[in-house]
Amino acid sequence: MSSSAMTPSELKRLIVDSLGLDGVEPDDIGDHDPLFGGDLNLDSVDALEIVVALEKALGVKIRSQDVDPQVFATVANMVAYLDQRAAQEGGVPG
Repeated sequence: MSSSAMTPSELKRLIVDSLGLDGVEPDDIGDHDPLFGGDLNLDSVDALEIVVALEKALGVKIRSQDVDPQVFATVANMVAYLDQRAAQEGGVPG
């Protein structure tokens, strides 16, 4: 991977693949589009599935206190969280 933990494109692909979003392509998801309550209409179960997929893809453990609506609201927020976390841990996971 590059200098970031995960690019927006990689994260969108992970979301589409891990949730099995039929008829949705990664490019259909805007970086700042709301993931919950927006066009995708994801719910709390979807959030947990995304967390599990991220943990597997990046080889990290995401703490329950980090799973809040603000962090998981958009692709851009999730990428920022993952980048911040990688910086705090002294490197890019994966």
